[in-house]
Amino acid sequence: MDYGNDDHCHNNDENADGHDDEFYHLVSAGCRAVVTYAIKHIAKQPCRDSKETGLVQERFQHSGETIHRHLHKVIKALNLMAMDLTKPSDLIFSEIPKKRRHRQLYWPHFKDCIGAIDGTHVLAVVREDKKIPYIGRKGTVTQNVMEACDFDLLFTFIMAGWEGAAHDTCIFLDAIRSSFANFSKPPSGKYYLVDAGYPLMKGYLTPYNGEKYHLPDFRRAGRGNGIEERFNYVHSSLRSAIDRTFGVWKNRWRILRQMPSYDIKDQMLIVVASAVLHNFIRIHDRKDERFKWDKSISDDLESNDDETWSTSQEDIGNIHNEEMKMVRDNIARSICGL
Repeated sequence: MDYGNDDHCHNNDENADGHDDEFYHLVSAGCRAVVTYAIKHIAKQPCRDSKETGLVQERFQHSGETIHRHLHKVIKALNLMAMDLTKPSDLIFSEIPKKRRHRQLYWPHFKDCIGAIDGTHVLAVVREDKKIPYIGRKGTVTQNVMEACDFDLLFTFIMAGWEGAAHDTCIFLDAIRSSFANFSKPPSGKYYLVDAGYPLMKGYLTPYNGEKYHLPDFRRAGRGNGIEERFNYVHSSLRSAIDRTFGVWKNRWRILRQMPSYDIKDQMLIVVASAVLHNFIRIHDRKDERFKWDKSISDDLESNDDETWSTSQEDIGNIHNEEMKMVRDNIARSICGL
């Protein structure tokens, strides 16, 4: 067999370039369509450059119905891309992020941490007769979305579509047990940071219950005196990466806070599509100013971090609780120099 066929190699390069061009064209068109739709129909800002047609119709020379139909095609295409763009960059988690390696606060205590997991609520629009399951703890109609992130503000997993009243634990269990969820489970010895809304089990490290945890509490009273409070402070500080990721994501995509009245399945696709675009921008435009957005997360950008896990729920942690308690205690002693 002739492995030195230059023409064959050249054709492969051309095909690869063609696929890259199609990929970037699709993402570019998706970004433009979503932003234009949000400006026109969500922000209610006038965006007509003629009396007869809207900006999008004018640009693409198609009817509103056609634009609407292709918008849905783009959103579905972005969801297909989620398999590639919302996953860990290092599937075996062998690399240690710079944020931990270069910060004495985290290193070497959390050297085996691979990311953070939390849930967040995204406003939903459903029919009156279907609202009750979607009413969250604050009385608003929402989806409860579970997401995992790394320490570079990239989503590594997203599960959308659960009703607002669903408990974080239920969504979490479905994600780690379902073979269709495509969740990257932690390898042996590694773990995600989770808050008190999740069970302490192998691969998922919670803070100490009954002690201060949220960063605003520590800002008022210092970084904690006891070994458990000190651990909670560092745990909360490192886990805040997911709160910041949520904030950047929701601050960019206004559609997440003013969801159009599509079918709930389409609303779920919009949530995933926006997370894909979030990652795409982060990967390909490191200088994007919106990723420097670092103000406190407001009520409408919050996660579920004030919920606690109900002991009446299925006790899934009995087998592994003791092991993770030991991991937590060892980290706590290391932080305090004991």
